[in-house]
Amino acid sequence: MRLLPEETMGVMRRLDWLARRRMQGTLTGKHTSPDKGISVEFAEHRPYAAGDDPRTLDWRVIARSDRNVVRQYIEETNLRATLAVDVSGSMAYTGNHAASLDGKALSKLEYSKYLAAALAYLFIKQGDAAGLVTFDRKPLDFLRAASRPSQVRRILEILDAAKPGDDTDAAAVLHDVAERIPKRGVVFLISDLFDDPDRIVEALHHFDFRQHELVIFHVMAEEELGFPFSGYQQFRDLEKISPTLRIDPQAVRAGYLERIGKFIRTIESACGNLRADHVPVNTKNPLRQTLLRYIGRRMHAKRGR
Repeated sequence: MRLLPEETMGVMRRLDWLARRRMQGTLTGKHTSPDKGISVEFAEHRPYAAGDDPRTLDWRVIARSDRNVVRQYIEETNLRATLAVDVSGSMAYTGNHAASLDGKALSKLEYSKYLAAALAYLFIKQGDAAGLVTFDRKPLDFLRAASRPSQVRRILEILDAAKPGDDTDAAAVLHDVAERIPKRGVVFLISDLFDDPDRIVEALHHFDFRQHELVIFHVMAEEELGFPFSGYQQFRDLEKISPTLRIDPQAVRAGYLERIGKFIRTIESACGNLRADHVPVNTKNPLRQTLLRYIGRRMHAKRGR
């Protein structure tokens, strides 16, 4: 339970997360469903058929048009949330500016674990289903979404045991995940997305095609965003693809910042086109702040619609 400290649980108890797209679930809940049922929000009329409940007849329309029609309403349902957590080698990076929890500076992977644990707790708490995928070059763990309380512990156990892997093939994994998730739901991708951005964007479109709502927590360290290094430095490839490099950061800073900026803008633009949430996460910011800023903004936007 170390991934769910009381501070995090206290924050999540006060928050709710509502889907934008219509969801398909198995239980009555708070999210709009594509199915028609009995609710308070009108959807459409349809002709009366033998066996329909007479109480659903719309007598006003019948009086005006002499047509027997029944009123259909938008049904509410629970959602299936799948947390896809990148555990590739690059996620092991910590840096000197990382936020701390329980006295320990958080690597990108540790930060992502706490983030995924908090989201799993939130969804189970509000009666929804949560599942988990961990991946590097392939899916490592695949836990289907469920809404029983014990699901939180199962997710925490998998997250706690996850170790940094080798290189990543995020695009291929995301295509696989998009196909394996049953029904439309919401997918939380928690990753630094260090892969070919064009292939990543193509994979994101796959989720849209499958009618999943997508939220991307784009996790990066302060050093990766600002490249503040000076003097000759030894850079080690955490995904073990290239050898160690000793370079002068001053000589490559401008080119690096240009490329990382273009990379982030590509992901942001794709999310905008897909109406997906792009949530930039800098590991120097406390986890509590990241959660409150995103979910609080989401709750405010939903109420204002």
